[in-house]
Amino acid sequence: MATLSILGGRVIDPASKLDSITDLHIADGKILGTAPADFSADEQIEAKDHIVCPGLVDLSVRLPGAVHKGTILSETRAAAANGITTICCPPDTNPVIDTPVVAELLQHCAAGMAKILPLGALTQGLKGEHLAEMGILKEAGCIGVSNVQAIVNTDILRHALEYAANCELTVYLHAQDPWLGRDGCAHEGAISSRLGLSGIPEAAETIEVARLLLLIEMTGVRAHFCRLSSARAVNMVQEAQTKGLKITADVSAHHLFLTEKDISDYNSQCHVCPPLRSQNDKEGLREGLRHGSLHAICSDHQPHEADAKHSPFAMTASGISALDTLLPLTLQLAEEMQIDLMSLLGNITYKPAQILGIEAGTLAEGSTADVCIFDPNKRWTLNEENMHSLGQNSPFLGWELKGKVNYTLIDGQVVYTRPR
Repeated sequence: MATLSILGGRVIDPASKLDSITDLHIADGKILGTAPADFSADEQIEAKDHIVCPGLVDLSVRLPGAVHKGTILSETRAAAANGITTICCPPDTNPVIDTPVVAELLQHCAAGMAKILPLGALTQGLKGEHLAEMGILKEAGCIGVSNVQAIVNTDILRHALEYAANCELTVYLHAQDPWLGRDGCAHEGAISSRLGLSGIPEAAETIEVARLLLLIEMTGVRAHFCRLSSARAVNMVQEAQTKGLKITADVSAHHLFLTEKDISDYNSQCHVCPPLRSQNDKEGLREGLRHGSLHAICSDHQPHEADAKHSPFAMTASGISALDTLLPLTLQLAEEMQIDLMSLLGNITYKPAQILGIEAGTLAEGSTADVCIFDPNKRWTLNEENMHSLGQNSPFLGWELKGKVNYTLIDGQVVYTRPR
């Protein structure tokens, strides 16, 4: 395997608290510490005025079954083009990840691009009726299990959490009450009322968080809350963490920037689930990152074809094509919140890797050489032509962003180079 040197970059490794202008050397797909005296690189990358950091780890990337929305190859290639080297795929693919065959196929199809870590279904077909064979799914490479939508029957949910705990699997939970706001498409409040849109109240999230916290405490399962959207839910999770519950939580990048006000002209690009909430909720989510109750920022990437967003708001598909904006929005967040860059890079590298329980998100000696090299000062405007995903459904189209990936390495191999 070729050797490689990355020269003169600002190396930031949040896992080891390294922030230094230095060279990084790679051999046999691994990060070297001090290069041996006789080390000679087969390839060199000049990284002056660039940041060299661990490859990004994204906790939620949908891999749609419909080719017109995107394929496994197109979306893992898009991830790599944006410095994302590991993606976690929720189980609501087509077909659902509830058998070893589907889990193994996903991982096999991504060979050479961003690594896929599938989540298995908590129940068969995600129907909330019969438990999935979690032990077998774990053997097939599933990194955890997830419900995606609420399991209505609390007894089934309890047994599912107990089964996951016995299998030593983390449960990735989406907190939305199955009845409150079940027909809603926007945050319940003055804006949704004025627009005549069915609302999803904050309580739809917080009631389910409360139910899940009680069951987590009862079963002892290790759990992760996916895409929290309300300040109150963050506070509930923080309180439970102080009591010693084994829980973590994440937030999507778009919930840190957008609010219910962004749908005021029926902008279907802002139709997401959970919905964009109030300004107070946005601020509460940001504070959750600041004080550590929210551990990771994810893209929550859901690519759609153009027609999926060209209907009346309530009839459009929910979701954002978000791989292209994860890194630049994180960089912008560091500026707006006046948080040091190392801390927020940690929220998209080693902290999500810790949640997943994998050895990634670090540039420590001996670690796998998954590396992102980006120009932090490169200004660019997001448009349909420069998006790498097949899905171009983004509310950030037209935004001027800062930060562009120049190289992505996976297992020490350059898999993406930005065209000059």
